[in-house]
Amino acid sequence: MEYAVIFLPLLGSIVTYFAKSIGTLFSQIFSCSMIFLSAVLSCFIFYEGIINKTYGNYLIFEWINSGNFIVNWSINIDPLSSIMIVIVTSVSALVHIYSVGYMSKDPHKPRFMSYLSLFTFSMLCLVVSDNFLQLFFGWEGVGLCSYLLIGFWFKRETANNAAIKAFLVNRVGDFGLAIGIFLIFLFFGTVNFNEVFLLVPEFTQTNFNFFGGEFNIITLICVFLFIGAMGKSAQFFLHTWLPDAMEGPTPVSALIHAATMVTAGVFLIVKCSPIFEYSQFALNLIAIIGMITAIFAASIALVQNDIKKIIAYSTCSQLGYMFFATGVGAYHIAMFHLFTHAFFKALLFLGAGSVIHAFHDEQDITKMGGVWKKIPYTMILMLIGTLALTGFPFLSGFYSKDAIIEFAYLKNSVTGNYVSSVGILTAFLTAIYSWRLFFKTFFGDYNNKTIPINKTHESPLIMIIPLIILAIGALIAGYIFKELFIGNTSSFWGDSILFLEFIKLENIPLWLILITPVLILIAIPISYYLFIINKNILEGVKNSNLPLYKFLLNKWYIDDIYNYIFIEPLKKLGLFFWKKGDLNTIDRYGPDGISKLIKFISNKAVQFQSGYIYDYAFVMLIGLSALITYLILN
Repeated sequence: MEYAVIFLPLLGSIVTYFAKSIGTLFSQIFSCSMIFLSAVLSCFIFYEGIINKTYGNYLIFEWINSGNFIVNWSINIDPLSSIMIVIVTSVSALVHIYSVGYMSKDPHKPRFMSYLSLFTFSMLCLVVSDNFLQLFFGWEGVGLCSYLLIGFWFKRETANNAAIKAFLVNRVGDFGLAIGIFLIFLFFGTVNFNEVFLLVPEFTQTNFNFFGGEFNIITLICVFLFIGAMGKSAQFFLHTWLPDAMEGPTPVSALIHAATMVTAGVFLIVKCSPIFEYSQFALNLIAIIGMITAIFAASIALVQNDIKKIIAYSTCSQLGYMFFATGVGAYHIAMFHLFTHAFFKALLFLGAGSVIHAFHDEQDITKMGGVWKKIPYTMILMLIGTLALTGFPFLSGFYSKDAIIEFAYLKNSVTGNYVSSVGILTAFLTAIYSWRLFFKTFFGDYNNKTIPINKTHESPLIMIIPLIILAIGALIAGYIFKELFIGNTSSFWGDSILFLEFIKLENIPLWLILITPVLILIAIPISYYLFIINKNILEGVKNSNLPLYKFLLNKWYIDDIYNYIFIEPLKKLGLFFWKKGDLNTIDRYGPDGISKLIKFISNKAVQFQSGYIYDYAFVMLIGLSALITYLILN
């Protein structure tokens, strides 16, 4: 069963890709069936783990055997990986089904479905790995698949640029992860998780000379592992690829943002909690970057107009929550938020796809509005996703997001206090931009001048059904699984997460329990007034040329800074080497020079082909003279 969960998506990808000639319908049915079956089996594994604690390591084959260095290709099922396979396969199955309707007019549906299945397989390889090398294989696999899917519509220049950007930015993070793995092998002599985690306490006082400085080896490993996580999970400094990834089809956005690629970084930190727990510096760094990411992305989402980019920045912000949760030691709560986030974020992305479908590929929310009666099902489902994202009381996001803030406060440390404060502020900003998106999309005046309102239409049933299932998860998943994942008496996590200091969620001040829900409720009428009733207030702010608005609209100028520091100088350097190196040196004296020389010689030689005997006799005489000279000299 464990083998089937992992390899059914791979089978679906291969068969779907190479069976294109059989027909589009077959490719869609087969790929959806394989993922759906994998999702059912993963739920069964998760259930068996809860009830009977049936976890284990299932060998596929021995990968590397060199002396004492042994690395297997295995399927490691523990509480942490069992949750991840449920999230990955379940969301992927719904995205596959949704894609049948969303991509119905695309001529390359089999290739798209194949890429989705391959993406799922790569992520599954990552989360069930029992060593760092297998994890790195899945890590690079999701990076490759993201490139293929983001750039799926490769005839669009913007899609190609976005795919390249995602690939290159992730290479920066992946380089950090690779260095971390090299250091682990150098000092521990193994890359198997269990063996490494057992050896960590022995190296807590070991220093290493790195570029002329003495660093604690555990801290150094943690920092490089975190750099890898920053790239995949789009944390501040390495976040720039994520909004541009919206150039891919909407189902891709949902799969990348809700269940696969961006959650890999959080999973890595939680998986390596037995290492991170011994480096307070690394944990503080994670918390700081997570806080910056949360507030940074939420502030930018306030002024964006592309419906998918608003949700993309929302993902970036929620990942910040997960990271600063791990930074204060709340690994289990970070995973709980990852779990609930998968439902409502997939719901929002696929709901956005339904809106885009209704508006004939329009994505600008300023060109929407007033269509709640035309697409009522999409509106209701997007409402549920919005409520869950904002942390509305008793929906999934409420339980997981508030738990992060409460745990950080109970940590009673400088970092914990900052984390709880930033978490509360970000929750308020999240509510503002979320309701802005919702109200401007469905309410107010109809603002589209190119598409008559009677041309907008509800999505087909095959797109609505996945939204309904995700909406159910967004409504009840937090309540159902709260005690299992973060309950004070729960023993679910077992040895899959290490807590050197476990803090119970108890004796929480009443003001802390109430402050976030109150702010969220206040944000609803504020948003409705500013974005629907009296738009002149914000229009006046925009037209006043305030630096803050421009600052947010230009995404804190991070892309411009990177462009100035890295992109333009590298372009100029590349242009210099291309012209001076390739064209004027290598090509001039290499293939071009040789070809010109041969052409010159051949042109001269042709002149002897005159048809006169005395020309041929002259050539023969020169040849005979050359031969005699050679024989005499030797």
